[in-house]
Amino acid sequence: MTAETSQTLDRGLRVLKLLADTDHGLTVTELSNKLGVNRTVVYRLLATLEQHALVRRDLGGRARVGLGVLRLGRQVHPLVREAALPALRSLAEDIGATAHLTLVDGTDALAVAVVEPTWTDYHVAYRAGFRHPLDRGAAGRAILTARAGGPAEGPGYTLTHGELEAGASGAAAPLVGVSGLEGSVGVVMLAEAVPERVGPRVVEAAREVADALR
Repeated sequence: MTAETSQTLDRGLRVLKLLADTDHGLTVTELSNKLGVNRTVVYRLLATLEQHALVRRDLGGRARVGLGVLRLGRQVHPLVREAALPALRSLAEDIGATAHLTLVDGTDALAVAVVEPTWTDYHVAYRAGFRHPLDRGAAGRAILTARAGGPAEGPGYTLTHGELEAGASGAAAPLVGVSGLEGSVGVVMLAEAVPERVGPRVVEAAREVADALR
């Protein structure tokens, strides 16, 4: 801590981060131990966060992230979309296929930014807001592969065919090194197979988006 920072605010933010990292909530005692402060301080922090609906406590007394964080989260996607668009435009124009940024939303993959190429005679129509299970399609599979720490089909990218739309192939690479976000950058095209150069180009675009979001 420095003279310019608030210890109370810092502790409150640490509480939110701790709660965000658990599916089962934390008790006052558990939070007290993790923060290294006494229970009275934790009670005060939770009471303040509850007033702003950022924390809720269940019948068993375990604290969990509250619905108030959703109001804050609504502003995240537009900011992420704006940061990603230059790299997505370049990718779409270079490959001649629809490019997209996809983020995890619960158990789904959610497209938050989409750019279609301007010069092709035809391409796959894809819209922001489209969602699908994480275990279907290149975008979701790339995220799951990165989450598991397993090998991708190529040097950092995942390929699929026909999983979300008949006749369509996809390539996607996960965002790496972006704190608090799980996502991928990819392309979808009407083709039986993804051309060899597409995978490495998608990895490059994912790196560019990650750099813009750091």
